[in-house]
Amino acid sequence: QVQLVESGGGLVQPGGSLRLSCVVSGVIFSIYDMGWYRQAPGKQREMVATITSGGSTVYEDSVKGRFTISRDNTKYTVYLQMDNLKPEDTAVYYCNAPDYYRDYNYWGQGTQVTVSS
Repeated sequence: QVQLVESGGGLVQPGGSLRLSCVVSGVIFSIYDMGWYRQAPGKQREMVATITSGGSTVYEDSVKGRFTISRDNTKYTVYLQMDNLKPEDTAVYYCNAPDYYRDYNYWGQGTQVTVSS
């Protein structure tokens, strides 16, 4: 059973920081690409950041320079360090693991991030 469990969301003021974590089980984590996506009310889910099994990263333009995705293969965990948060970052953040062989995406349950004064 593949399971992705996010944590670390919460309420933070503009300019603040949060670190999201996603613990993955049921796959050989070290060979999987991973990603963070978010969905704000009334909007479609969008990619925030991805990291390949080899450590290459891609960021959505609006978070470039503020967010950092990383992974620890010894802990089967992918992280999203979010600095200088803005109100427009408010969304439910989801962890993603694409299975290219099966053409299927595994998703976590989501964690709420709210940026407000």
